[in-house]
Amino acid sequence: MKCAMLYAPGKLKIEEVEIPAVRKGEVLVEVRAALTCGTDIKTYQRGHPVLIKKYPSPFGHEFSGVISKVGSGVKRFTEGMRVVAANSAPCGQCYFCKKGYVNLCEDLRLLNGAYAQYIVVPERIVNKNLLEIPEHVSFKEAALSEPIACCLNAVCQSDISLGDTVAIIGLGPIGLILTHLYHLNGAKVIACGKGKERLELAKILGAEFTVNADEIHDKTEEIKAVKKLSNNDRGADIVVEAVGKTDTWEMAVKMVRRGGLVILFGGCPSGTSFNMDTSLIHYEQITIKGIFHYTPELFKRSLDLISSGKINTKKIISGRLPLEKLEEAFSMVKQKVGVKYLIDPFYE
Repeated sequence: MKCAMLYAPGKLKIEEVEIPAVRKGEVLVEVRAALTCGTDIKTYQRGHPVLIKKYPSPFGHEFSGVISKVGSGVKRFTEGMRVVAANSAPCGQCYFCKKGYVNLCEDLRLLNGAYAQYIVVPERIVNKNLLEIPEHVSFKEAALSEPIACCLNAVCQSDISLGDTVAIIGLGPIGLILTHLYHLNGAKVIACGKGKERLELAKILGAEFTVNADEIHDKTEEIKAVKKLSNNDRGADIVVEAVGKTDTWEMAVKMVRRGGLVILFGGCPSGTSFNMDTSLIHYEQITIKGIFHYTPELFKRSLDLISSGKINTKKIISGRLPLEKLEEAFSMVKQKVGVKYLIDPFYE
C-alpha cells in the first residue's frame, strides 16, 4: 500500500509498504478520507513527543473509510461497513478515568497513520471509539468528527448562556469550527484572526463581528477592539485562544470581562510559560481553563451533529488531493489558502 512516512521533522516520503496484519479484536480500514490537521502540520514541522515516538513513522489521525478486514473476536463490525474512528481510547481503569477525566487517561491508547491507503484500528478503539457512518453522511463529513469533538469539549465546558459574547482568537480550522459551534449555541461571536478568506468564512459560519489582526500591529489595540464590541467595553464573557502561542495566551486573559472565562485551547510548545497580572485572577475573578482532547461521548455527539446537518461541513473542507500532494496541502493551509484538505490515498 501507499503510505506517507515521516523520517524526521520536515522529511516526508510516500512509500510502498506492506498492508498491516490484523490481530484479535482489530479491524483493517481502507482509508477513503484523511484530513489535514494543525497537529499533523506541527508534527511534520517539528516532530511530536506523543504521536511520534520513533522514526520513520506513519502519521495522520483524522480519517474515515471502509472496513476491509476484521480480526477474530470482533462482533459489532463487519467487512464493507463504513466507519469513522477516533484517534484514541481511554483505559477506563486509571485514576483519571475513574474521576471522570477520561480525556486525561494515564494509558490513553493513540492511533496514528491515517495518511495511508490502509490503517489498523486497535482493539480498544474498536470497542470504545469506532462508529458506523450513517448512509447519508459522506466520508469527508464523517472524518470531521475528531476535530469537532475536540471543539465540543471547549463549548461544553464554557457554561454558555444565550447571548453571551465569545471572542475566538485564531481562525485556523479549529478556530473556525469553534466559531460555528459557539454560534450554534446562541453566542454572539467575535472572530479575531488573519487572512481575508478566513475572516469572511468566519462570518458565514456565524461570527457577528470580525477583528482583522493583519490590520492591527499592536495587541493592545486588538484587545481594545474586542472590548469595544462586547458588554459596553467590559470585555467578552468568554475568550477562547485557538492559536497556541504565549503572546496570544497573554492577550486572551486581558480580553475577558470581570468574572469571565478564558479557555486556552491552543497548545504551546512544552516548557514555555506566559505572564499575567495576578490581579486578573484575584480582583477581577476571571477563570482560566485548559482544554485538551475529548471523550468517547463527545466523539459520538460530534458524529450525531454532523449527521443532523447542523454543522456546515462544506465550508470547512477546501479540496481533495492525492497522497502525493500531502506536503502541498500542508503548505496551502500554512499560507491560509483553504481551511482543511481531504487527502484521498486512492485518488490519482
